[in-house]
Amino acid sequence: MACAGCGTGVDGKPAGCKSNGGCSSGGCNRLNVFDWLSNIPLSDSLAPFDIIEVSFNNGSRKDFFRNSTKQVFEKGEMVAVEGVSGFDVGMVNLTGELVKLQMKKRRVEDTPEVKKLLRRASTEDMNRMTDNKNREKEALIKARAIARSLGLEMKLAEVEIQADGRKATFFYTADDRVDFRELIKVYASEFRVKVEMRQIGARQEAGKVGGIGSCGRELCCATWLTDFKSVNTTAARYQNLSINQAKLSGQCGRLKCCLNYELDTYLDALKDFPDDCDVIETASGNATLQKRDIFKNLMWYSYDNSNKQYPLTITRVKEIRQLNRQGVKPEELKAVEVVSSKPNKEADLGFADVVGQISLRSLEKASQKRKQKSRDKQKEQQKEKQKGGAPQQQGQPQQGGGRPQRDQRPKNEARGEQKQGEQKPRGEQRQRSGNEPRGEQKPRQEQRPRNEQRGEQKPRGEQAPRNEQKGEPRPPRQDQKPREPREPREPREGGKPQQAGGHSGQHHHKNRNRPPRKPDNKPDNKQ
Repeated sequence: MACAGCGTGVDGKPAGCKSNGGCSSGGCNRLNVFDWLSNIPLSDSLAPFDIIEVSFNNGSRKDFFRNSTKQVFEKGEMVAVEGVSGFDVGMVNLTGELVKLQMKKRRVEDTPEVKKLLRRASTEDMNRMTDNKNREKEALIKARAIARSLGLEMKLAEVEIQADGRKATFFYTADDRVDFRELIKVYASEFRVKVEMRQIGARQEAGKVGGIGSCGRELCCATWLTDFKSVNTTAARYQNLSINQAKLSGQCGRLKCCLNYELDTYLDALKDFPDDCDVIETASGNATLQKRDIFKNLMWYSYDNSNKQYPLTITRVKEIRQLNRQGVKPEELKAVEVVSSKPNKEADLGFADVVGQISLRSLEKASQKRKQKSRDKQKEQQKEKQKGGAPQQQGQPQQGGGRPQRDQRPKNEARGEQKQGEQKPRGEQRQRSGNEPRGEQKPRQEQRPRNEQRGEQKPRGEQAPRNEQKGEPRPPRQDQKPREPREPREPREGGKPQQAGGHSGQHHHKNRNRPPRKPDNKPDNKQ
């Protein structure tokens, strides 16, 4: 259920109460109340209670009003109520029989002097309230500056302007009494409203400002706590808390209100501990009480000349106290051994979260092991190949001038090297003639087996150095037959003549579209 503040504004834009529509969850109201009797119907003879609780300024202030209009109002509706020389606009917070309990809690009597509820808030009322609420921040800044100029020791916490703009309430905190007679006159002339000064405490100020406590939740004084009881350091001592002002203080600078929440439980548990056992006498000396552990029912004692503490049970302390009354001093305290209970080991689920627990060294070692394994496998494979290929290659002639070649080269590279090896030196190369037709080209030399081309393989240690393989020209093969010069083919119709020559297959596709080479006029002396 949404409140009227979440409706559309003047220009058709959603106005909203800046709480993201959380009215049903209590987000729009600081001191929200849940009406758990709203769905229970009343008998026909009983009339609904005619007083309604209305909250102002998002629940920071509440008041009771009599519903004289006989209309039914639901929680969250905006209504116009009787104010000081005018009207004010608030939100219905509670209706029905629970209002009686709230009035009894706040000690408000049902008398004819209770103010009246006028009507449902109209659009004009909401617009006037919005305009006046926008003036509150500016008024607070000016009010603080005026109070500082007058030299008054007070702190303004909040300014609340009535919906019709005729009255303004200034909430302030001060340690001593403040003479603000002159201040009221300045405020009245500056803001043109009726001024009301209201002093509040530090805890109420923290409730109006709001915030998050050390527990991680919203402040109790800003959500549900209305009765601020006094808190002493005695409550901290009963609960065995260290007297640290920084940890025991809240947002308001006073002791935390939550110190009183569990105080009764601690007082009930301390009833079983003896009261007159602060000092007990033993043969080793007097032992002084240091602390009481209500969870384990132990009392911790220490000697005057030692810092060691001895845990004793309540029964043992009572026995020693009874012996001391009889004038007997026991020889020892008979301290209890306190064993810290370790939590049971969780069952192994088959996996472990090792994020952030793996070092880089372990990864490096694993990668090194993998590389070493791969190297060993390669060496074994090479040895097996050498053993298996040696008897087959012993009876075959060695090709390529005894040049050892690597086994791991691809076929294309091996063929390219073979063709390069077949080329003769420049002085012995035959001259190509461009006039011979290409159609008379003889078939290429029959390809020999791969083993004959490559020759017998030798281990790496017996291979010739690379500079000898690449730097020196290769000698011609003795068993290779000289090729006859090729005649160029006749040019096709509409096509360009192709160049004749024994180029390797690697460059043959580049010479197809080139023009024919002009015949050399020089005599062939080198053939």
